Amino acid sequence: MDPAYLAEWANLLIRWLHLITGIAWIGTSFYFIGLDNQLDPPRDGNPLVKGEQWSIHGGGFYHKQKYANAPASLPEKLHWFKWEAYWTWISGFGLFMLIYWGQASTYLVDPAVMDLSPGVAVAISAAMLVAGWVVYDLACRSKWGENETWLSAFGVGLLVVAAFAACHIFSGRGAFLQIGAMTGTIMVANVAMVIIPGQRKMVAAMQAGQVPDAKYGRWGKQRSVHNTYLTLPVLFLMISPHYPMTWGSEWNWVVLLGITLAGALVRQFFVQRQFGRNPLALPAAAAVVVGVMAFALMPARTPAGGPAPAFAEVEGIMAARCASCHAARPTQEGFVEAPKGVRLDEPGQIRRWAQSIRQQVATEAMPPGNLTEITAEERASLIAWVAAGAPRE
Repeated sequence: MDPAYLAEWANLLIRWLHLITGIAWIGTSFYFIGLDNQLDPPRDGNPLVKGEQWSIHGGGFYHKQKYANAPASLPEKLHWFKWEAYWTWISGFGLFMLIYWGQASTYLVDPAVMDLSPGVAVAISAAMLVAGWVVYDLACRSKWGENETWLSAFGVGLLVVAAFAACHIFSGRGAFLQIGAMTGTIMVANVAMVIIPGQRKMVAAMQAGQVPDAKYGRWGKQRSVHNTYLTLPVLFLMISPHYPMTWGSEWNWVVLLGITLAGALVRQFFVQRQFGRNPLALPAAAAVVVGVMAFALMPARTPAGGPAPAFAEVEGIMAARCASCHAARPTQEGFVEAPKGVRLDEPGQIRRWAQSIRQQVATEAMPPGNLTEITAEERASLIAWVAAGAPRE
């Protein structure tokens, strides 16, 4: 059986698992941070209780309480939240290895950015995943970790350096997914290396008849809050391969930072809403950031009256530069069918996808890493043909 065909099924099933577990993790994380932000003082004046909330959902009433440190006694049954995070990372990392490491020459390496062998590219990628977590964790454990303003500034600086480096080492598409994988690794490591171990120590202290050290609660809350702010940028990075206008520019690292800023602003808006405020300036600012980037990245159009090539020339370019992947039976290694069902091996199909062709060649997103060495003149010819209405002759 064709290994590439099996890889496609593996891609589908792992991606499905990634979405399911990601929804569960994000939902749980957002829910508990939102609950923390909306707690009311306990009506019974219990000094052990930090706050409480009454709510209604699914046809029933709920009464939730959060303790300032720990209850007087450990409950018999205690629910933990960890596997949502673990399986989100396991499935996401599996996809990253399958696609970006397994087909590094296609998706991770772009010789026009840096001419790397697939092995070296994968090694750098792995090193960045580890380094991202180590540097972030050391910062959180340092004296900076006691000041959220300083820690936030350091985090922004770390992201700027990582984004700039990734976009000048890997292909644009690969760089965006690299930063997404690095951020997701930080998020799950927060759970596995800080939150869960701290909670285990709190439980162990109570089982020994001791009062848990409050620092574990503070550390866990800090890392949980960080994770919720990282979530929206990571979601964007997950879907970014479908939108080459974001990563195809030479300023792609700036776009990555801009989208991250917009996501943080939107997240802050919802946090403020949980406190009863309505700072509309935050989503408005996010919209401005995205709007400015969209305008700045708009590809230049072919000048009016520019010569349109004959359709035979367009077919020749498609056959030489695009049809190795986009065909009924692709000849490019690693492909068993045309990506996204876009076929460019027949006249009718070429005209059908004319606008998509223009977008892809104008942003230089395709061919990936310019594997087929399409020239600037050929790109200009395709753009002129589409601008002329994609004529048949």
